[in-house]
Amino acid sequence: MSLFIHGGTVIGSNGAERSDVLVTGSSIVATGLDLPVPNTARHIDATGMVVMPGLVDLHAHLREPGNEEAETIETGARGAALGGYTAVVAMPNTAPTIDSPSIVRDVLAIAEGVPCEVVPAAAMTVGREGKLLTPMGELAAMGVRIFTDNGRGVQDPALMRSIMEYATGLEAVTGGAPVVLAQHCEVEALTAGGHMHEGEWSTRLGMGGLPAESETLMMRRDIALARRTGARIHFQHVSTAEGVDIVRAAKAEGIALSAEVTTHHFTLTDAACSSYDPVFKVNPPLRTDADLAAIRLGLADGTIDCIATDHAPHEPHTKEFPFDQAPPGMLGLETALALAITELDLPIERIVELMSTRPAEIAGLSDRHGNPVEAGQRANLAIVDPNAEWTISGTGMASRSHNTPYEGRTVRGKVQYTILEGELTVDEGKATR
Repeated sequence: MSLFIHGGTVIGSNGAERSDVLVTGSSIVATGLDLPVPNTARHIDATGMVVMPGLVDLHAHLREPGNEEAETIETGARGAALGGYTAVVAMPNTAPTIDSPSIVRDVLAIAEGVPCEVVPAAAMTVGREGKLLTPMGELAAMGVRIFTDNGRGVQDPALMRSIMEYATGLEAVTGGAPVVLAQHCEVEALTAGGHMHEGEWSTRLGMGGLPAESETLMMRRDIALARRTGARIHFQHVSTAEGVDIVRAAKAEGIALSAEVTTHHFTLTDAACSSYDPVFKVNPPLRTDADLAAIRLGLADGTIDCIATDHAPHEPHTKEFPFDQAPPGMLGLETALALAITELDLPIERIVELMSTRPAEIAGLSDRHGNPVEAGQRANLAIVDPNAEWTISGTGMASRSHNTPYEGRTVRGKVQYTILEGELTVDEGKATR
């Protein structure tokens, strides 16, 4: 099958420029103007649209195995495709935990044929219990490149040092490809009994708080350990102004560090919790206006490497519990790109870097995702109308869950086509499978 994409603004190695794109099979075979087009090619009119590399999410909870009532790999991948993603990294906090080669194989088998590449991360410790290392060597040998106990930070500094020391030797089994340790930074002794950011609003609402220091203390600890061991670390969902400053200083020092922020941490603050609506409960929590401003600055100046979704579906009835009993988490895959376009004063090239190029590099997927749209690259693409307005609806999403904090919000930027290995997985805004 050939696809001829014409009239669009293409994100190539020279930036954004008007160009046509010809896709044959799973590859981009030509870009430019006045291209020879096969008679059998499907024509896609991308006038007024941006043709970009497909998005890559470093942080998605697809819930399978174990909590398929909230999400499955299939429904999560469909939502990802509708959001412009061609690859997502699936977090290991499933039931059972993704902590062994057999479970990784099971996830990969379930993910065959879904409309987005699903890349399983594996836990750093068995059962994410923070006690025993997983068989990281075996997992790395079968292709796992990101290890995380996501949802929990490794609390024991001696254990974290051992994990880092072990990880630095894994390039011998990966053929030189780096292994990344992704940390959920939270000192649990400081967050016990907390449900939202500790500050003015938690005091007003009489709600137990999660202080900013619970994040930043672990960040500083892991940077010190990475300095000693040389391990490559990645900080998940940085949510505080001090956290952004810590990342900036560590990078200036030369620490092998990357960092992500989520869409909800640059669009929402803890004031949203004043409604006591559990849809705004998330971990790390929504922070202050000052934190939000610092995160936006970090995205603009290059301190923060990427935007992740932390897509966290929950069965609808669980988000109807009282705030202090409801689980934390929000949907994100179908809304992330539109929120970035609508809320961030950034050029589209920078948004592509944050949501495609850098996450693909961190996840070790640059051989097939996140590359400039040009001849010779794999045809993993998204075609987006940056000016199209639409209204967010939880029940209108592909997810089995509906817990979006943006219900009824009008945003700009609509994915019209997503192409995975040359095949349309989203066609005129509709999922094809």
